[in-house]
Amino acid sequence: MTYVLDRHYTPDHDPIAPTSATLSLIADDRTRPRHRFTGDRGEDFHLDLPRGTVLQDGDRLTDYAASIVVTICAKPEPVYTVTATSPHHLTRLAYHLGNRHVAIEIGQTYLRLQPDPVLRAMLLQLKAQIHEDVLPFSPEVGAYHGQTHGHAHDQTHGHAHDVL
Repeated sequence: MTYVLDRHYTPDHDPIAPTSATLSLIADDRTRPRHRFTGDRGEDFHLDLPRGTVLQDGDRLTDYAASIVVTICAKPEPVYTVTATSPHHLTRLAYHLGNRHVAIEIGQTYLRLQPDPVLRAMLLQLKAQIHEDVLPFSPEVGAYHGQTHGHAHDQTHGHAHDVL
């Protein structure tokens, strides 16, 4: 049986029943709101969530009838855990990664990113310490997440866009 999961709840707004299944996903898969996945116990799930939805560890999904409640788990995956000699040094490393639009998880004393040999070379040149790990990865979602301006066109669009 395929469950179509189309209701999304975050841990701080969760009115639904206890979990009946789990779905462990790596970070890239948690950005795919319309896709088929296999649950941790072999269940067939089809996500049908709004475009732009990014699932986080602990989020819960259900179908229209609430016949199943699925908890999302951040699945361990290969990552670099980057540390620095000081908070200032860590900030500089984050700046350089941000300039390259790299998805990073920001901790108090570390940065975490998906492995990339070019970024590794850059970070080593900047005197970072890099540890190769297999851990759950939860990168920052972004400042503009969820604040998109839709462009579905119909007869009543109602405003014009400036052309630069």
